[in-house]
Amino acid sequence: MNKLRHMNLFMRIVEAGSITKAAEKLGLSKSVLSQHLKQLEGELATTLLKRTTRRQSLTPSGERFYAHCVKMHQISEQAWDEVMAQQIEPAGKLTITAPHALMDSLVVPALTKTFLAHPKVRLSLICQDEQLDLMHHDIDLAIRVGRSQDSRYKQRLIGQFYDVLCKAKHHTPDLSAETYIANHWQGTQINHTFYKAGGSSQKLQFMATHITDNIYQTISLISAGFGIGIVPNILLPQYTQLAPVYTDQHLMATDVYTVHPYTSAVPTTVKLAQTAIKTAFDDLMFNIT
Repeated sequence: MNKLRHMNLFMRIVEAGSITKAAEKLGLSKSVLSQHLKQLEGELATTLLKRTTRRQSLTPSGERFYAHCVKMHQISEQAWDEVMAQQIEPAGKLTITAPHALMDSLVVPALTKTFLAHPKVRLSLICQDEQLDLMHHDIDLAIRVGRSQDSRYKQRLIGQFYDVLCKAKHHTPDLSAETYIANHWQGTQINHTFYKAGGSSQKLQFMATHITDNIYQTISLISAGFGIGIVPNILLPQYTQLAPVYTDQHLMATDVYTVHPYTSAVPTTVKLAQTAIKTAFDDLMFNIT
């Protein structure tokens, strides 16, 4: 940082034509600026400026050094201008991860609606039920089901959904012997607690017969009459071939969060994505209820 400061001050001295004029423009004392020049020439072990009481001129080494100083200044100005411009006009790569159940139904519609107006933003979407490490995978924003235990990241509650135990629409299941279709994250021993409006509840246990890799495989098997399984309520309006096993009972609500790794200045693209996804989630739940 000292080198860059010395280079900037040297460039200012050259452009002003004298240490006195440069000091006036920079709001520094003449003695401070002279000391900077003296220290710079001492570190470089060469004379950069030949000075008299009336004029100053660059030495050959000074001319070459000044040219580099101008280039460094231009690069730094460009860096600042580009980053500041991104806060006005969003640009660059934006990597977002979300589970299968939320990517197509929530995240993609929200992002397309928002970023069609910002063609300089490049979306990189990772559909993954597993919670990936944001830093390791260079992820800007994650949509997570359940609160993250990683205190390094900033998270914001954007809404809730609840899972519905579903069957094929015209199927009448026998819960005591019904085939259960589990999402891979559920395991094989399934325990559900269903709540009624009055506050009562009942517990049911199932052994998974079929296990799927994502929610859409689960929906396909249930629709084909292979058995029963849970489906997020936010997806049910799209699948009229499904029906709830219980119409007067529900499972515990599940929280949904946005999570990002930025501790101070959050990029504009991330802010826009967060707002868009939160708004889309609110609209989705409003239409369901």
